[in-house]
Amino acid sequence: MDATTEDLFRRLERLNDIGASLSYERHLPRLLEKILLAAKSITHADGGTLYLVSEDRQRLHFEIVRNDTLKIAFGGTSGQPISDKFGDLPLYNAEGEPNNSMVAAYATLTGNTVNIADAYAAEGFDFSGTCRFDQNTGYRSQSFLTVPLKNHESEIIGVLQLINALDPDSGKVREFSKADQRLAESLASQAAVALTNRQLVQQLETLFEAFIGLINTAIDEKSPYTGGHCQRVPVLTMLLAEAASEITEGPLADFQLTDKDRYELKIAALLHDCGKVTTPVHVVDKATKLQTIFDRIHLIDTRFEVLKRDAEIASLKAQAGGEAAAVAEARLAQQLAQIEDDRNFLRRANIGGERMRDEDIERVRQIASRYRWCNVQGEEVPFLDADELENLTIRAGTLTAAEREIINHHIVATIKMLEQLPWPKHLKNVPEYAGGHHERMDGKGYPKGLRREEMSVQARIMGIADIFEALTAKDRPYKEGMKLSQALSILENFKNNGHIDPDLYEVFVSSAVYRDYAQVFLNPAQTDC
Repeated sequence: MDATTEDLFRRLERLNDIGASLSYERHLPRLLEKILLAAKSITHADGGTLYLVSEDRQRLHFEIVRNDTLKIAFGGTSGQPISDKFGDLPLYNAEGEPNNSMVAAYATLTGNTVNIADAYAAEGFDFSGTCRFDQNTGYRSQSFLTVPLKNHESEIIGVLQLINALDPDSGKVREFSKADQRLAESLASQAAVALTNRQLVQQLETLFEAFIGLINTAIDEKSPYTGGHCQRVPVLTMLLAEAASEITEGPLADFQLTDKDRYELKIAALLHDCGKVTTPVHVVDKATKLQTIFDRIHLIDTRFEVLKRDAEIASLKAQAGGEAAAVAEARLAQQLAQIEDDRNFLRRANIGGERMRDEDIERVRQIASRYRWCNVQGEEVPFLDADELENLTIRAGTLTAAEREIINHHIVATIKMLEQLPWPKHLKNVPEYAGGHHERMDGKGYPKGLRREEMSVQARIMGIADIFEALTAKDRPYKEGMKLSQALSILENFKNNGHIDPDLYEVFVSSAVYRDYAQVFLNPAQTDC
């Protein structure tokens, strides 16, 4: 076998390897880069450019530019944005006529490959831009091979342009051979299919994420507090996941994230509370214990005013009946002071910001039995009805046991909704990740009562993110956002009592994930550590 034949076989093998590589590359910029580098390799080209046709099919976008001699690299993984250096190439002139004088535009519009031995001697094409480039850089652009990328629907989606084929032995510039052209066209065909598939997947992912955004917008419209939560938990989840994946020792040493894993966890985090679309807004936004459509503490205020009026009337009647004014007024002052003190106490109890003590709960009951009042029907009834008494004696927060059940049901709804979707293989764990963020390591969580060993690391990560966001959120209707020190103290207690994963908690603290999160989402006053 002579050297030429051996080189061709090597290039054919390279073409086969490239085809396999292109088929599984998920990252679009890397895919585009691989296409151009592969084309340069199999044709021995010194440089090249990859263009994509714009959505309106009026322009060519520069996507990847490489030149080995000039050490030029833009786009792809180079870290050099191509938009800073190259503008779009129009496919039509100002009159709307095809821009056939530009070789890349011509290949796009006609679907024909153009093989030029020497740009300076070529006829029918405008290489003035190339000449200016050469004058500015000292380069000599000579041979050009321009190949359209045609997809399975025979639609041109881009152009591959290679510059200066190099002789493998001498290194001198030569024209692109027929073999070079056939190899480049074969690669372009494979690349177009891979690129179209990747773009289609990307479009579907974009559509899917937009649909998720639509769900979160619906939740946001119901409750801006929950909507903010749906945006922040994914950020905190990914921060902790990245920190955990960098651990090289201990129980988390084997936890590593691929790009697929990251995307799957991101989707799960975005959907972790999608079941809240079923939760009544008056429960989600219950800012005080007596709030329903409005805060019923104002009704109780009115009853206290009625009690004051009745006490004043009773005092006047007593004086009219012969009781000494001083005695009657002293008794009235004492009654009014008691009424005002009891009213202020119920107002504080209604806020739900601090945990109620046993004696506080008992005092609410005493107030309920101490007074009577007449309703609009003229009937004498207890000062607080059963529902008001139940709400005002809530020990912590603003929700009754029944309302907590309603809130907790959102995770059941989330799991039910997500399990009904036909998840592709790379997203099959989304329901488990999203549905496990209210479970506990000791099996006392909900809805399934899972223990730590029954849960994925991702679900345990989301549990910590969900709790920490709730503790520090500054937009809740029923509380102010906690300071970092207080939130971390509560998390530590949760670690000690079997609520959250202890290993992930240590990563959360040691990697200062909470600080990275605080810089973006918390007020400076909350950042005390």
